[in-house]
Amino acid sequence: MVKFGPVPVQPSWVLIVDDDPAIREALGEMLRDEGFSVATAEDGRAAMEWLREQRPASCAVLLDLMMPVMDGAHFLRAKQADAALRAIPVLVVTAAGTTFRFDRTPDVKDTIWKPIEVPRLLAAIESCLA
Repeated sequence: MVKFGPVPVQPSWVLIVDDDPAIREALGEMLRDEGFSVATAEDGRAAMEWLREQRPASCAVLLDLMMPVMDGAHFLRAKQADAALRAIPVLVVTAAGTTFRFDRTPDVKDTIWKPIEVPRLLAAIESCLA
């Protein structure tokens, strides 16, 4: 497999939040190959539970917007309301346009459009974790 960028010295976590299991699996495999520790969640509620339980020292969230149970916009609001989680950077990964105002959520560092360009995604993750 072709490597894009340096492998982190100490593995950083990437939490993939997407209701599509194929996307979670494909992104997870690719990111593990790049040296990241990967966790997945099928919706925003499961992602919040993981973040609250694990409290990872170094973490970025890849967040789909359209999901059942708790969608991406509600996840962002809940994360911002939790002082312990507020600073964790988020990359929104979406195929659809959105009316959600990201300027009100400073933890959103970038938007990655589907289909995903792997070099761009890896550069965005590395920027978040730098």
